[in-house]
Amino acid sequence: MLDIRWIRENADALVLALRKRGQEEAAARSTVEEAIAADEARRTHLTKLQEAQEQRNAASKEIGKALAAGDKEKAERLKAEVAELKGFIQDGEAQERALDNRLRDLLARIPNIPLDDVPVGADENDNVEIRRVGEARQPNWAKEHFEIGEALGLMDFERAAKLSGARFTVLTGTLARLERALGQFMLDLHTTEHGYTEVQPPLLVRDEALFGTGQLPKFDEDLFRTTDGRWMIPTAEVPLTNLVREEILDGEKLPLRYTALTPCFRSEAGSAGRDTRGMLRQHQFYKVELVSITEAEGALAEHERMTACAEEVLKRLGLPFRTIVLCTGDMGFGAQKTYDIEVWLPGQKTYREISSCSVCGDFQARRMNARYRAAGEKQARFVHTLNGSGVAVGRALIAVMENYQNEDGSISIPEILQPYMGGLKKIEARG
Repeated sequence: MLDIRWIRENADALVLALRKRGQEEAAARSTVEEAIAADEARRTHLTKLQEAQEQRNAASKEIGKALAAGDKEKAERLKAEVAELKGFIQDGEAQERALDNRLRDLLARIPNIPLDDVPVGADENDNVEIRRVGEARQPNWAKEHFEIGEALGLMDFERAAKLSGARFTVLTGTLARLERALGQFMLDLHTTEHGYTEVQPPLLVRDEALFGTGQLPKFDEDLFRTTDGRWMIPTAEVPLTNLVREEILDGEKLPLRYTALTPCFRSEAGSAGRDTRGMLRQHQFYKVELVSITEAEGALAEHERMTACAEEVLKRLGLPFRTIVLCTGDMGFGAQKTYDIEVWLPGQKTYREISSCSVCGDFQARRMNARYRAAGEKQARFVHTLNGSGVAVGRALIAVMENYQNEDGSISIPEILQPYMGGLKKIEARG
């Protein structure tokens, strides 16, 4: 959420930022003007309310003086005035809440402002590659992951559909163990070498948590809701970032770095017809999430660090990848800047996203009221938040299957994962 004071003072800058994100000039200006008008109405009302409270207090004091002077007529007139002011104030406080909610709702739907170095563009075609690591092999016999998994008898989409419908997968045997091994390897790497603290968070969260990280109110169609009104997490970013909500942290203890391996649940609204084969785009998947809570001055350096931590996963696995910076039109709602890491899939003959690392500034912190107090300062400041996939486990499984596939249909296991597989070096078809 953006600071309304900043919006008032930088209206044209916000219009420009919204245009960079793809809004038309008229729509962008309307968004900004509506927010400023709502704030002006709220401030005007608060002024009237404060004046009424001052008048009531003054009149109340005069009542005592009038009674002491024996002027009952004046006292009664003042009492009537106080009663009228009291009614106005009561009605005014209800109106104040309505105006607060109106402004909050408008601000909640305005996306974050891209940093100056983010490339301006309309969509994924305008993203900019900044580095490429590893050789993207493409043997002419390469198959896609679902062909490999089904031929091995270890990946079953038909049974999954009987259980749950489309966009679910049943993994069995050594392929299920390989997915588990990937998640454990990532957690071990991030906690023992990268300085993240492992967390096992709730998988169900309240409205406030999803509002804090920006999924609500704008993206409720992408989520699954339970019968008791809670939500299934679309990513562990939600509970991990909200660990600091409504708190004032000691600035000397920042940055805080959290990681978690959790199931994630997404409705994939708007994805009809996309990636329907295989397990690239699922309603349920595992992901290792990285979240950092920093002071303002360290956020950009932390963004580079977090991205490097995610890249290291792929380096250790020996998977070719490229890192791109997203353009303004392809960037997420709450992000100031985002790096996507795309892994090479020889079966698809293309790179596909496996991690997305974003710096959000104080955008989420304002929604969560998460602050810190720097040494020697009395005034608390909003923290800066970052999140990234470190990495998506299901997509890492796909990448290992396709990059380590052999012509005979077997899958060689990356050396780094062999200890997690009980020393197994190859996955072969069940006899």
